[in-house]
Amino acid sequence: MMDDVKKKNDAFEAIIKGVAEEIKPGEERTFLEAAIDPCTLVIIGASGDLTHRKLLPALFNLYLNRSLPEPFLIVGAARTEMSDEDFRARSREAIMGRNPHDLQQWEAFASLLRYFPVEYADAPSFKRLADKLQDLDQKQGTGGNRIFYLAIPPMLCETTAQMLGRVGLSGEGSGGKGWSRIVVEKPFGRDLRTAMILDRTLHKHFREHQIFRIDHYLAKETVQNVLMLRFANAIFEPLWNRNYIDSIRITAAESMGIENRAGYYEQSGVLRDMFQNHMMQLLSLTAMEPPSLFEADRVLDEKAKLYRALRPFPVDNLQGAIVLGQYRQGTVNGKRVPAYREERGV
Repeated sequence: MMDDVKKKNDAFEAIIKGVAEEIKPGEERTFLEAAIDPCTLVIIGASGDLTHRKLLPALFNLYLNRSLPEPFLIVGAARTEMSDEDFRARSREAIMGRNPHDLQQWEAFASLLRYFPVEYADAPSFKRLADKLQDLDQKQGTGGNRIFYLAIPPMLCETTAQMLGRVGLSGEGSGGKGWSRIVVEKPFGRDLRTAMILDRTLHKHFREHQIFRIDHYLAKETVQNVLMLRFANAIFEPLWNRNYIDSIRITAAESMGIENRAGYYEQSGVLRDMFQNHMMQLLSLTAMEPPSLFEADRVLDEKAKLYRALRPFPVDNLQGAIVLGQYRQGTVNGKRVPAYREERGV
C-alpha cells in the first residue's frame, strides 16, 4: 500500500489534471498530456493537522516531480494569525521531516507559499481574501484560476462554501475570471440529511463540474489496479461473478492508532471515517458491473446501481448484522500503540 502522502500526491494530481484544458475532438492526446493551466491553490484550514501532515508534503512531492503548473501559488488561509514567513517556517518543518534530503529545493518551493488569515463565518474576511487573490493573480499571472481545498472540520464546510460564493470566488468565465474549483474531503456531512444540505449549499454557488468530493483511498495503487485486474484480465474476468465467488472480505488494517486526531474521531467516528466512503468504494469497484465506457459518469452509474442493490442493515436487529469494538494497546513494527481509550483527547 502507498504512503498517505503518496495518496494525497495522486489525489492532488488528479484534481490539477482534471481542470486542464479540454481535449478537442480529433486530438489524439492522453489525459496526463493535457496542458495544465496556471492556478492558485487556496488551502482553507492551512494551520491544521491535515495540511501539516499530508497536504504540504504531497504538494512538495508534486513540485519535485515537476507536476505543478507554472505559474502556481499556494495560499494558506485559516483563523490563526500568521505572516507569510511564519507559514513558510511551519511548512518547512512539515516538509523537511519527510524530505530532509531535498533541502536544496525548499527555497524555490517556499517562494510559492503565501498566507492570509480568515474567519470562516465572516463575509468581510472572505472579501479581503478575494481582493488578496485578485492582487496575486495580477502579479503572478495565475489567470484567476483557483482551487479551494477545504482542509477544515466537516461542520465548517457549509459555511465556508457560502462565504466563497457570497464574495464571488465561485464564479468563473466572465469579467476576467478564470475557472474555480472546490475540494471537499470526506466525511461529506454527518448523515443523509446534512449531506443533502451540504450538497444544496455547494450547488447554490458552484456548478457540478466545479465540485470535487474526494476520497483519497481511490488514489491507492492497489485500488486503481482492481478495475484492471477485473476487466482487462482474460483469466479473472469470466470468473468474477457469483457463480464462482462465494464471499468477499475487505480488510482495512491500520499500522497506527488515531494519534492526535481524537477530536475528529470523537465527533465523526470510524464508521463515518472509513466505512461509508473508503470501504463502500472498494466494495463498488469489486462488485459493480463493467461500465460501457471508462468515463466518470458511466463508472458512477454502475456504482450507484450496485448501492441500490445492497440489502439494508436490519435496523431492528443490528446486533445480528454488525460487530463493533475498540482497539486495545498493541505493538506494530516494534512501536507501542496505545488503546483507543488511552489516546490523548479521548
